Amino acid sequence: MRYLSFDLEATGLDRNDYIIEFGMIPFDTETRTLEETLARNFYVKCPSFETLKPQLAQWVIEHNEGLIKKAHLDGIDHPTFQKKIEEYLKSPDVQDYFQPAPSKKITLFGKSVNSIDIPFLNRDLGWGFMKENFDHRVLDLTSTALTLIDLNLLPDECASGSDLMKYLGLGEVEHTALADAKNTAIMYLKLIEIFFNNHRE
Repeated sequence: MRYLSFDLEATGLDRNDYIIEFGMIPFDTETRTLEETLARNFYVKCPSFETLKPQLAQWVIEHNEGLIKKAHLDGIDHPTFQKKIEEYLKSPDVQDYFQPAPSKKITLFGKSVNSIDIPFLNRDLGWGFMKENFDHRVLDLTSTALTLIDLNLLPDECASGSDLMKYLGLGEVEHTALADAKNTAIMYLKLIEIFFNNHRE
């Protein structure tokens, strides 16, 4: 199967917070490869850091000040963001990579995507846009990890994304959209290896 791994960075986790960065990269579970030539990253415009600061969580203030400032200065507005995603999805290279998809739509992949990422995209890109361009099913790294924990193929601490990343030898979470999209895909491919290796035994 081929999936579109994506990640976004935001000003927080509440419903009124802003997407400030979006990254995506396709990957193939049969060849176990990421398609680097089709990787993309966008900064999405938001209010200034000074305007947002009173409502930001302390972690965001300490870790994402630079990212928020970059998004405010260099980010694209929501109509442009939607247009760039649409152009990407309809480009010949992307169409060729994902065809023939089993559902004829691209399946999104990420980590805990139903809690924040998908709701934010539905809000900012529009429910109709999401329904038209992406399959209604998604693949989630967190759910896969929990399944392998239940099968006793991973330790319990791997329920945490950062601990899973360390367990798989990938270091610390970078908290930038494209890097996290890539690492999430790599982690999934490593989990497939763990399952197959155990199954062979």
